[in-house]
Amino acid sequence: MSSSSLAERLGTSPERAYLAAVLAATLAIVAAALAFPEAVYDGFIWHYFWGPVQADANSAVCAIRPGSTVEYLYSSTECAAAAEPVAYPGYTLVSEAGYVAILLVALAGVVLLLRRLDIARTTDFFLALVPFFVFGGALRVVEDADNAMADALFPYPWNTLLISPIIYFTVFALTLVVVVAVVWLSRRGTLDGIERPILLAGIAFNVVTVGFLVALAATPGNPVTFYPQVIAVILAGTAISTAATWYATKAWIPWVHSGTGTAGVVVLAAHALDGVANVVGLDYMIALGAGPNLVPKHPVNQFIVDAAGAAWPFLVVKLVAAVFVLAVFEEELFAESPRYAVLLLIAVTAVGMGPGTRDMLRATFGI
Repeated sequence: MSSSSLAERLGTSPERAYLAAVLAATLAIVAAALAFPEAVYDGFIWHYFWGPVQADANSAVCAIRPGSTVEYLYSSTECAAAAEPVAYPGYTLVSEAGYVAILLVALAGVVLLLRRLDIARTTDFFLALVPFFVFGGALRVVEDADNAMADALFPYPWNTLLISPIIYFTVFALTLVVVVAVVWLSRRGTLDGIERPILLAGIAFNVVTVGFLVALAATPGNPVTFYPQVIAVILAGTAISTAATWYATKAWIPWVHSGTGTAGVVVLAAHALDGVANVVGLDYMIALGAGPNLVPKHPVNQFIVDAAGAAWPFLVVKLVAAVFVLAVFEEELFAESPRYAVLLLIAVTAVGMGPGTRDMLRATFGI
């Protein structure tokens, strides 16, 4: 259904209908939290969403909410004995399901925005945004590094802007500003096209962010150490895994790539990076002489490591999932809904490359 016919049926524009629906849902959640604060806010919103961010931002083992106050505990024993709600840093299955729902709602809004701007009809736009996926992971490591330092540059509550999942909104806002600014300048004739300027802006963000981490590692006394062997192994493993998966699928199930073509390489590489970074960070840091092994940050990672006794099955799961996703992108999808297809490419790549970059840089800088 076209936007004009939808507008006629709703008596308004699709953009206004979307904003009204999001506003109504937000007001309903706020009303429920005010009416039933212990059950809705304390027991659900704070417990699964905001509490973990507060605990992470304050480097606590957990956070508790007795009454209307928040307390931070720094002992696993105290956390285990505390009365619910108890919020631990990181994700749970409940919070991840909630973030998926938020992502789907956000995708619908971004589709409307891209349509309004009349951009993102080809994979060139998707490729231009790749540096921003890397930037999200790198920016998260800046907070990890800052958290490890004696004198924090980003004290609470400002550091919550750099902690998952809030950082996704932070990176989205920065990306949106860049895209809108580039489109505006392009239509004024100041810039020729939008993809190249967006790409260069993303690269510039990464130069500044990774450069900050390098500067910390080069400064004596900082708890940040550069381990070149780690990033070399991760990048080599990512390249080998991506190439092997690409050529194997091209040989045995070539139809998987019919919709994405070479853009599919980026999708495979994003999830290969996430898988390889987990394998190296969780199992081989000691073997590489790069300090202690890291710990899983997501329930899925933790479950796979606990069940298999090693992290390598996570890499297999990520590659299989990436191939499955590529199979969804049929040629008809790009022909009928190009912006929606491009946006899906962006989403499935970001959820692999962002966490993968964070895990790679955490391991590389010993954080």
